[in-house]
Amino acid sequence: EVQLVESGGGLVQAGGSLSLSCVVAGFTFEGIGWLRQAPGGPREVVACMTRADRRTYYGDSIKGRFTISSDAAANTYYLQMNNVKPEDAATYYCARCGSNDGRPYYYGQDYWGKGTLVTVSS
Repeated sequence: EVQLVESGGGLVQAGGSLSLSCVVAGFTFEGIGWLRQAPGGPREVVACMTRADRRTYYGDSIKGRFTISSDAAANTYYLQMNNVKPEDAATYYCARCGSNDGRPYYYGQDYWGKGTLVTVSS
């Protein structure tokens, strides 16, 4: 059974930090990353880390503020969010990802978690 289980969402003050976690089980994968979607907004790429070479990819809006990392032994992926902005408020989804020609891609929603909500107070 494919499992991606996020945790760590909640309320954070603008300028503060938050760390999200994702435990992965039940399938082999090239990489794991994060997507986000605000209510009424488009789905947005946040980050992807490929498993073989631990290469990372980031969306333009979060570069320099968010960091993806992993604990391979625990099949757990993390998203460290620093200097959080009000526009970072969204539901964050852990998702299977990969890379092709230096660009990340994401699998369909069968390979997403249920999401964790991040709310930002200004």
